[in-house]
Amino acid sequence: MTEVLSQNEIDALLSAISTGEMDAEELKKEENERRIRTYDFKRALRFSKDQVRSITRVHENFARLLTTYVSAQLRTYVQISVASVDQLPYEEFIRSIPRMTILNLFEAAPLPGRLLIEVNPNIAYSMLDRLLGGHGTSVNKVASLTEIETTILSQLFRGSLSSYQEAWSTVVDIEPTMLDFEVNPQFLQMVSPNETVVVISLTTTIGETSGMMNVCLPHVVLEPVMQKLSVHYWMQHQKKTLEPEEQDWIQERIKRSDLAIIAELGRSTMTVQDLMELTEGDVLLLDQKLTAPLSVYVDEKKKFLAQPGRVNRQLAVQMLVDLKEE
Repeated sequence: MTEVLSQNEIDALLSAISTGEMDAEELKKEENERRIRTYDFKRALRFSKDQVRSITRVHENFARLLTTYVSAQLRTYVQISVASVDQLPYEEFIRSIPRMTILNLFEAAPLPGRLLIEVNPNIAYSMLDRLLGGHGTSVNKVASLTEIETTILSQLFRGSLSSYQEAWSTVVDIEPTMLDFEVNPQFLQMVSPNETVVVISLTTTIGETSGMMNVCLPHVVLEPVMQKLSVHYWMQHQKKTLEPEEQDWIQERIKRSDLAIIAELGRSTMTVQDLMELTEGDVLLLDQKLTAPLSVYVDEKKKFLAQPGRVNRQLAVQMLVDLKEE
């Protein structure tokens, strides 16, 4: 990752060059020399950029669905959006979250392993206060949640799993099930410390309270659907191949469909006055010659040329030209 210098560091660098403490020519030589970058095997990047983009797209959809769900439950303004998507060791993720927080552990059959949604205490208590009839004020006392408060919060997050299921429906059909509700990440061991996980950070605003929600997806959980997370796979499977039974069913329905077919003898133009004065036996002068073929329309589109005649004493037309073949 490229390091970004602060303004003070830039000023110090320019000052060192101007005073001669640092030689610009030496800097250019170092720039041209072969660079060696240290690779940390503990932070191996196991997800491609393509796969990360697909995971981001899924969770952007989840954020929209979760916004609707939480807004309906709390009856107040809620805004949830994806802030970042990072891959890092599980141990580093555990160290980055608060010592006391809200942890929702769940599984998503048929995917193996367990997943985690971590909710910042500020957000969690704002939700709880709103559910209990308050204004959504956040009071961070997560270490001393009562049984009633724990039950209310766990039910709220259990209901959000349906939104997670719908968000993943474009990739794989899952059935999320809540397993545990914890407040101390030290007691939570989902995978080995060096296992790579994808952490999706969601910026959450409830009324005037803001905080973060983090969705942690271990690599071992996503491994069975890694191929489906590539855009190439989505492009290949976008067009569904119909089974023979489905094709036969569609063809039978099309054969039984009603279509309006009109054989036009010709056209005539007249005034509204002449039209109102028409009576039985009047003759209309058409713009079509007697020997000219008739136009046949199917659902108001000209499809055939035909000639008039009779079949078993009934008026009929015989098709002469199929216009779509011309």
